[in-house]
Amino acid sequence: MPLLDWLNKPASLQTARLVPYRLLECVPALGYGATPNPNLLIQGDNLEALKALLPLYAGRIKCIYIDPPYNTRSAFEHYDDNLEHSQWLSMMYPRLELLRDLLAEDGSLWVSIDDHEGHYLKVMLDEIFGRKNFIANVVWQSRYSRSNDASLSVSHNFILAYAIDPDVWKLRRNKLQRTDEQAKQYTNPDNDPKGAWRAIPWDAPNIRPNLEYPIITSNGKVRVPPPGRHWSRTEDQWLAIVASGLAYFGKSGDGAPAFKQYLAEAQGIVPNTWWGHEEAGHTDEAKKEIQTLFGRDNIFDTPKPERLIERILHIATNPGDWVLDSFLGSGTTAAVAHKMGRHYIGVEMGDHAVTHCQPRLQKVVDGEQGGISKAVNWQGGGGFTFCRLGATVFDEYGMIDKAIRFPTLAAYIWYLETRTPWIAPDTLSPLLGIHDGTAYYLLYNGILGDRRPQGGNVLTQTVLDGLPKHPGKRVIYGETSRFGAGRLAAEGITFKQIPYDVRVG
Repeated sequence: MPLLDWLNKPASLQTARLVPYRLLECVPALGYGATPNPNLLIQGDNLEALKALLPLYAGRIKCIYIDPPYNTRSAFEHYDDNLEHSQWLSMMYPRLELLRDLLAEDGSLWVSIDDHEGHYLKVMLDEIFGRKNFIANVVWQSRYSRSNDASLSVSHNFILAYAIDPDVWKLRRNKLQRTDEQAKQYTNPDNDPKGAWRAIPWDAPNIRPNLEYPIITSNGKVRVPPPGRHWSRTEDQWLAIVASGLAYFGKSGDGAPAFKQYLAEAQGIVPNTWWGHEEAGHTDEAKKEIQTLFGRDNIFDTPKPERLIERILHIATNPGDWVLDSFLGSGTTAAVAHKMGRHYIGVEMGDHAVTHCQPRLQKVVDGEQGGISKAVNWQGGGGFTFCRLGATVFDEYGMIDKAIRFPTLAAYIWYLETRTPWIAPDTLSPLLGIHDGTAYYLLYNGILGDRRPQGGNVLTQTVLDGLPKHPGKRVIYGETSRFGAGRLAAEGITFKQIPYDVRVG
């Protein structure tokens, strides 16, 4: 497979691996709504944020949508879109690697882009995901008006879609609902009591001898497949159509064989790759949504309309699935995911994580009625947690940073083990909690009261006797253990060594 090359590519291939793990630190004052809740809004560099998310969410995200800078060499108020080509490629590669690792088996990645970098991005994604995992290149009609001063007025953007496993994804993706215009294809010229229907032709392209049987029309005429075609199904299947009264030969009764498909029984529409602005929104619509939320003097450049994101999430996810956007911008993906009942993680580096994303999601929780709200009957509710990137977990020697305190590491380990948030008690204890019958302990920072530098961080008989009791399985994190494998097994203990068993990836 041909590969894309650029200045500094070898270094960019190592970037994701070298990014340090950081902890996520919640900012309660900026969270909002019901607590606890799974939704996260993270302020910080998205490369470091994605690395921080790996221990908690690798293989769990159902849909990732990103709208990265298009490298259009024009300055935007809220971020710098003027990156030299090789810098842009080096910026994207490690982020796409981490995003791939976060996707579930039936997950998909959707990337908005335009012609400036779109074709290079396609080759890069082929390299990272594999060409066989390419789903489609969606063409979105982002503009409905023309630019009279342009050589050719650009009316579209692209959305490149990839899956971890396209076959699995196809089985689980959702079809689109029929629009009123599409439903008009169904009529009822014969007053069929089952309602409106349309005729589906019985022939198909190519020639297959086993599908070239004769068909007798209702007027007694013999029909065979047109030249270069065959019937779409077997003769037994056709006879079943006839027996059920669904066969149709046109108004004359001797036309080409077809069968009735009723509107009431018709399945959804398979998504295609042309998304017109009438169905998926456009840039003017997106700007008006932002103006409604923040006023004309505080708008965000190049937002995406809620209808566009709603279509992607409808196809790729179901309620309760995880959605991630690591170039959150003005917060559209998180807002739409919230209204659609999906769990979400949004990452934004700039100040507008606080000035735009946080207040927008607060309005969503309060039940704002813009965008897709009325279409999905959004009435408000739920909540989100606001986080910033905290200290680096490990120093240059692989040791846990001494600045990491017990509650921070405890929350990290608890989430790592249980995938649930840790609620710190009023009085700290080595026992972090009990989850599904297993007790989790952390020996760290002299939590047992020993003031010596390493005191209480080593599992000894004295330390074990002092731990809160639990009759079932126990997982204990500590610096080292004085017990052998046999003794640990006899005590029902799984010992995990700090920092080595804390490190992930």
